[in-house]
Amino acid sequence: MTQPLLTIDDLAIDFTVDGITARAVEAVSLEVAAGEVVALVGESGSGKTATAMAVLGLLPSNARVSGSVRLGEDELIGADEAVLREVRGKRAAMVFQDPQGALNPVFSIGFQVMESVRRQDPSLSRRELRARTIELLERVEIPEPEKRLGYYPHQLSGGQCQRVVIAMALASEPELLIADEPTTALDVTVQAEILDVLRGLRERLSCGILLITHDMGVVADLADRVVVMRNGRVVESGGAVAVFSRPEAPYTQELLASVPRIGGREATEVDHAKPAVLEVSDLVVDFHSRRRGVFRAVDGVTFSVQPSEILALVGESGSGKTTIGRSAIGLSPVTQGSVRVAGHDVVHAGRAERREMRRKVGVVFQNPAASLNPRYTVEQTVSEPLRVVLGLRGRELRERTVSVLESVGFSGDWLTRYGHQLSGGQRQRVSIARAVALDPVLLIADEPTSALDVSVQARVLDVFRELQASLGFACLFISHDLAVVDSLCDRVAVLRRGRLIEHGERSSVLSNPQQEYTRELVAAVPVPDPALQAEQRRRRLAELEASRGTAVA
Repeated sequence: MTQPLLTIDDLAIDFTVDGITARAVEAVSLEVAAGEVVALVGESGSGKTATAMAVLGLLPSNARVSGSVRLGEDELIGADEAVLREVRGKRAAMVFQDPQGALNPVFSIGFQVMESVRRQDPSLSRRELRARTIELLERVEIPEPEKRLGYYPHQLSGGQCQRVVIAMALASEPELLIADEPTTALDVTVQAEILDVLRGLRERLSCGILLITHDMGVVADLADRVVVMRNGRVVESGGAVAVFSRPEAPYTQELLASVPRIGGREATEVDHAKPAVLEVSDLVVDFHSRRRGVFRAVDGVTFSVQPSEILALVGESGSGKTTIGRSAIGLSPVTQGSVRVAGHDVVHAGRAERREMRRKVGVVFQNPAASLNPRYTVEQTVSEPLRVVLGLRGRELRERTVSVLESVGFSGDWLTRYGHQLSGGQRQRVSIARAVALDPVLLIADEPTSALDVSVQARVLDVFRELQASLGFACLFISHDLAVVDSLCDRVAVLRRGRLIEHGERSSVLSNPQQEYTRELVAAVPVPDPALQAEQRRRRLAELEASRGTAVA
């Protein structure tokens, strides 16, 4: 029998903080063969990333590790730093979750990839370094790689930055690639492209891939085997087809049941008799730059949101979704057109009118860790708008604050906790509570579930539905996740390069899209079924090849 490329046996990891030791990983065992993709899945805090970090000896100094991790025949637990340096980047490489954070913002991507190549082979000449760098960028399908060598990370999209990080990891053609949430928060089309890149690398290089993710659609698309973790333990493992079709562990069943799917709801009716809460008419937004001149982010967009309606704005990064949301609250300049919120003209409103208008609008941002004040407790975070805007004090302030927090599932000692003491889903629920504290007529939710685990995402969406049903606010829901849009929204507006290209009732747009771009978006959504996903992938690639052939002809 061929020896596995990576063998983890009875791995345990303890962390000691302020003299208290907690076990994060308990008795984890798994194997990865050459040319195989093994998905390590579970919620945040399940021990996935800690397990991967232990492979490369990247855990912090307060971690204590026991058990065995072997790369081929070499034992890595307890290995000295010299041995680990030979393994890292040469035999095993890692693709981190946040490509913008993994890349140095002050160096060009060409320089950073060249440095990775130089570390592996210092004897290469400058010309050879450049040729090898271009070859790596071509391998991960960066368009016009020679031209992109001088680009900086901020000049690339999230998907392109992720490809650059993968190119750096492949500089030494490693035996093992560890990919930690490589598609989190990426657009569905970009996500599909990144998965195609990983699949191609597995086939060309026969490297083993340990894929860490909470996205069961991604697992179905790429993985050969699945290892499910919960609370630091493996609760189920097996072939991808078997785990998806016949999950044995109750937790695995819960995970799969939490995954939103397109086509799960019937058509919904919207009452157009009442005046619209948000009216956007012929909106144009230009940004000016000394180097690049005028960039048109939004070009002639018109739509409205009715009372108690949830309208989804969907499209890839750069399509203008967030810019439109910011324009609705006066945070982005409006070049032409009009924006009206609850009868107020946002563009021409004076300071007093704009302040009055903003009282009627709540905003939920994409990253709750960045949008919440780290010095405020949960109670202080939610009470602040009630105190500052409504002037509530004393018992009335506390009762109103507690009532709002109870509506999103917080009570008791949770009120005295700080943001860093909460999970991602809990922080997002606090953000939602703060946004609805003033009983808004309009809520703008910008990618509120994009980086959440599927089960946490399901709970946040449940809270969102309950609040919307009880409070009756209209909502502009900005998202790239079409399955979430289908499970929550009433109508869908599809944006591409700043233009509104399709707009209509949710089930109609997603089940029978009229525009080719909308069809591409729907086709790129991964489904939590390996057989269906394989067929969908074949169909998408065939259509892509056909369109390329037509373009060439």
